[in-house]
Amino acid sequence: QVQLIESGGGLVQAGGSLRLSCAASGVFFGHYTMGWFRQAPGKEREFVAGTRYVGGITKYADSMKGRFTISRDNAKNTVDLQMNSLMPEDTAVYYCAARYLGEPVAMSDGYRYWGQGTQVTVSS
Repeated sequence: QVQLIESGGGLVQAGGSLRLSCAASGVFFGHYTMGWFRQAPGKEREFVAGTRYVGGITKYADSMKGRFTISRDNAKNTVDLQMNSLMPEDTAVYYCAARYLGEPVAMSDGYRYWGQGTQVTVSS
């Protein structure tokens, strides 16, 4: 059974940092492109960042470039999202997602497996 479990969310002041982590089980992690998405109240789920299963290729939403960094450790079956210079508009539930092979894409329906999400709240 595939499981993606996010951790690291919480409350942080504007300008602060958080590091999210997603632990995968039940899959051969090295075959999965991983992505982070987020969903704020009343808004659609949006792409944050993705990392290809191999090759170190990453993709970011424009508004996250330079502030967020995605990284993966195939030996530990984890993918992290380092978030710096957080703003109140970054407040959302952040989800980890897995896509078998393929490129990191921004479309949520490109990912087969999803975690339950972790809440990130940025206060002003």
